[in-house]
Amino acid sequence: MILDETHDPARTSWVVTANGHADFPIQNLPFGVFSPSGGPARGGVAIGERILDLSLAARSDLLVGPAKSAAEAGAGSTLNPLLGLAPVARRGLRQRLSELLADGAPDRAEVETWLHVASDCVLHLPAAIGDYTDFYAGIHHALNVGRQFRPENPLLANYKHVPIGYHGRASSIRPSGAPVRRPSGQRKAPDAEAPTFGPSQRLDLELELGVWIGQGNALGQPISIGEAGEHIAGLCLLNDWSARDFQAWEYQPLGPFLAKNFMTTVSPWIVTAEALAPFRIAQPPRPPGDPQPMAYLWDERDQATGAYGIGLEVLLSTAKMREQGLAPLSLSRGPASNLYWTLAQLVAHHTLGGCDLRPGDLLGTGTISTPDDTGLGSLLELTKGGTQAITLPTGETRTFLQDGDELTIAARAQADGRVSIGFGECRGVIEPAL
Repeated sequence: MILDETHDPARTSWVVTANGHADFPIQNLPFGVFSPSGGPARGGVAIGERILDLSLAARSDLLVGPAKSAAEAGAGSTLNPLLGLAPVARRGLRQRLSELLADGAPDRAEVETWLHVASDCVLHLPAAIGDYTDFYAGIHHALNVGRQFRPENPLLANYKHVPIGYHGRASSIRPSGAPVRRPSGQRKAPDAEAPTFGPSQRLDLELELGVWIGQGNALGQPISIGEAGEHIAGLCLLNDWSARDFQAWEYQPLGPFLAKNFMTTVSPWIVTAEALAPFRIAQPPRPPGDPQPMAYLWDERDQATGAYGIGLEVLLSTAKMREQGLAPLSLSRGPASNLYWTLAQLVAHHTLGGCDLRPGDLLGTGTISTPDDTGLGSLLELTKGGTQAITLPTGETRTFLQDGDELTIAARAQADGRVSIGFGECRGVIEPAL
């Protein structure tokens, strides 16, 4: 966890829109992939309402050494080559760009030619995702859902001993703004004799963080808990859309399948581990009586700095609300620290048996919820399994998502004495089933 001049709260940018920007001040500088108007996809860096073009920066003599190598690696249509570099190269590029974008930088005239107006650009997935794994590390979500189905035993016996996860589908991950087609499939009510087929009637969101893998590991070579942080390139927001009616019918004995493989939405910017360094906080202590994790999952430094001071929010806007010009309704707010396992623990466990992670692989944390009702990360929890409808400003009610609903996840990393940074939005609008 390295703090340097890039985190200086007094640093401002000659890119005027960056100063005071809710998501992308000069202290952030996240990486992504974009297409300018009429142009091919290439790597970029968000700064206020502009995007810095890495394909142009890479050709400039203003970048040398590791910064230039990193810019060249990030100049293409995916960031996988950049993510695969040693963290020192990524840090070098971040430091040099911060210098060039800061107020008073002598080379402003040239750097201005690298900038595009963000609203004129199309954002893409930042990496070609080889594999996607979704964990279940949000303990309050696990407890809330478990109580609905197993009131006497909400957590299964393994939950506090081992990070639980499943291998998701990488091919259906899309960046924010892509439409979400309501899936069709099988469902079976508890009192029904046989399953039926049709569009999902219990379409839900899942509020999660996404973890982008940087340098990978060789097959058969686990990543230790002490080194796991160096393999995390950065974070994004993630919505693991879920068809709860399909899930209840199909998940036994092998877990989620069609209920979750139809779509996963991510925010398109990788907020780097370097940018998040000032917002690292201690992992919340385990409740008394909880088992001590095995040695391969335990590191004192990780426990001291392995969580993040990130506030999360879920907002809902129906078609009728938008027609009437009403602001989205905030459904929940809560901290990202409500995870039972740290991100380093997830990486260490994932590779324990020798599984090789590769640059651009994506991990989901699992749904993040609060212990009370203020920050629940799914409608399954918010509506108590669909039994308590939410009333909206228009008088409409919701238990699960309807066609035309727009669901947005937003987040802000904050710490005393620091400039807060954001992630951009993670948004999707529900379209009718085919």
